[in-house]
Order: sequence, then structure tokens, then C-alpha cells
Amino acid sequence: MQVLPARFWRVDPNTLYPVGSGMRVMFNPTDFTLNKSSQLAEITIPGLAAPLQQFVRGQAEKLTVKLLFDTTDRGMDNRARAVTEETDKFYSLVRIDPELHAPPVCMFVWGKGFPGENLLPQMASQKRSWFVGVVESVQQDFTLFSPLGVPLRANLTITLREYDTMINQQIELRLLSEDRTRSHVVQRGETLSGIASQVYGNPADWRPIARENQIANPRRLRPGAVLQIPRIERSTPL
Repeated sequence: MQVLPARFWRVDPNTLYPVGSGMRVMFNPTDFTLNKSSQLAEITIPGLAAPLQQFVRGQAEKLTVKLLFDTTDRGMDNRARAVTEETDKFYSLVRIDPELHAPPVCMFVWGKGFPGENLLPQMASQKRSWFVGVVESVQQDFTLFSPLGVPLRANLTITLREYDTMINQQIELRLLSEDRTRSHVVQRGETLSGIASQVYGNPADWRPIARENQIANPRRLRPGAVLQIPRIERSTPL
């Protein structure tokens, strides 16, 4: 049975295409952690038993993976090879790239069945077979040295924060309409044009909301009122 090694690839930050030949880990990780969450806003309305929950946006996902590096195969005498010859390649992923003026965007790839590869059919456009992100931190723990002080074994904990372009997200999400929640709870001080800008991306689209909710005066909205957000058909996606 062929063992597929995990790899880190640098990717172009605009196209997200891999650049170069990639960096193989010395030993495949025994585990890795993914953490994805959503930001919700609590809308408090007097008289209700609990606040309403309104989706605001998705949070950046994080991947944390622990990697082992060991160069004791060359012995521990004068022929010893420093493990930093391997670990520095991965440490470089958190350093500033002179061309980008920022740490590089990279991709973590390992085998088949990567988490997110088998999403529900209605989310098929958001499937993935790898993780793309910017390295947020690299913790290096050196645990073995030669008599001359050459580091020979190390454990690296690498944390990546999700990275994606706006265009790619618009293509992947394939939202059925411009409205995100199909309803909106009015906050104090809000206007129809402001709500239209929030849900449609254009403040001039306030009239469909006014018609849908039979609002005679668009400048006088009652805080706590739940507005129905109608779908707007457009010839091109946002």
C-alpha cells in the first residue's frame, strides 16, 4: 500500500494555484485539528424569551498540525545533520516574503477524503480536497541534540488561518439570491437604504423591501420590526 506524504505548497495569492514543487514532511502527522465558526449577532426584542440570532458572516477557519522531524539517521557524531535543515523550510512560511511584503499563502495537502470533500449536494461548489491559508504561527520544540549541540529532533506545531479571494468565494458560494437571511430585524437608527445596502449591496434597492413590507414612509422604521427581504433577480451575480 502506497503511503502518501503530506505536503505544504506555496500558492499564488491571486489564483490560489500551487507554486514550485512543494515541501514534503518527514513523517506524516498522527492528527490535525480544524476549527470553523460563524459570527452571530443577538437581536434583543422586549417581551421575547430569548434574543433572535442573526448570521453576520463566517469566521476564518484554522488548521493546526503537529509535525515530527528527525535527522539521527546520520548519527550523533561529527557527521550529524542539523534537523533545522528540514524545519527551517517550514519556519520560512511564517516569515515575510520580500516580494509579497507578507508571509506567503500556502496549501496543506494530504491524501484522500480531506475534511470538506464530502459536503451535502447543495454545497457541492464549496467542496475542497486541501486547506489554503496563511501560517499564523510556528512553534518549534527541539528535543534532542548531539554532544556538539547540533539539534537533531524537533516537533513543529503549525497553525494556518484560512485564506480565500473575494472572487473565488462568490463563485463557490453560488448564493441563490442577494438576500442572506430572507428577513431582517430593524435596529434603532436604521434606514431602508442602509438595510438595502447591507442585504443587496446597493442602497438604491430599498423600494422592493418597502413594497414587500407595505412601508409608506421609508424613513420611519420601528426598531424590533421584522422585515421580509424579497429576492431580486439580476442578470449577473453580485
